Amino acid sequence: MPCDTPPTPVRCVTAGGIATLTLNRPAKLNAISTALAAAMLDALDALETDESVRAVIVTGAGERAFSAGADIAEFTQAVRRGPEAAVRAFRPGQTLCARIEAYPKPVIAAVNGICYGGGCEILEAAHLAVASERASFSKAEIKLGMMPTFGGTQRLPRNAGRKRALEWLLTGDAFPPATALAVGLVNQVVAHDALLPAAFELAGRIVRHSPAAVSGILGAVTRGLNMTIGEGLAVETERFARLAPGPDLRNGLEAWLSR
Repeated sequence: MPCDTPPTPVRCVTAGGIATLTLNRPAKLNAISTALAAAMLDALDALETDESVRAVIVTGAGERAFSAGADIAEFTQAVRRGPEAAVRAFRPGQTLCARIEAYPKPVIAAVNGICYGGGCEILEAAHLAVASERASFSKAEIKLGMMPTFGGTQRLPRNAGRKRALEWLLTGDAFPPATALAVGLVNQVVAHDALLPAAFELAGRIVRHSPAAVSGILGAVTRGLNMTIGEGLAVETERFARLAPGPDLRNGLEAWLSR
């Protein structure tokens, strides 16, 4: 490989039915460029159709950041070209977060450092999350005179509650892992060296179960959150109706009855 060839913006490694996607721009604090968002979407597309992959972990390269957010240099160029170009520039990040949120396999964020702006929006979209004790969180867009553009105005209030979300969105103040844990943005806070093992352990507790049941739960919860309870129950029924004819449910019931 020529020495001036840029590294791939996303690394993908699979082991034991779990894929690890690493945001790979450590010199830029894993900022989310158009190329990185596209690479993530391509990787997620490939992993969705790979039946050997049962869960996905997303983390950041290097010791400093999960992701510091959108690539500001790239975004600034788009803003200079006018509103239409600016909107087009944030679409890839918005699409990526929506894809993560609706993904049919569990996506676990392993937050290894700075998790600001668009990086925090990836966290908000992920189904589950483990954070290093060194992690730091912020909705820092307001400091640039802008607002979140990858879905943060919608997902953060659903994750953390309206008033707490508005405090972070309107001040840009950073907050520690303990606070992220207390409001439900992350499931666990662990020692830095234990981050990936903890993420793999969490994934392992999921992938031992029926992939059809896991996918059904993810789909029902994700869709139902934005519905009335009655509409959500209809989604739950529809997802169960898909699950019922399959072998996983029959095998699971028979195994229980034969104990």
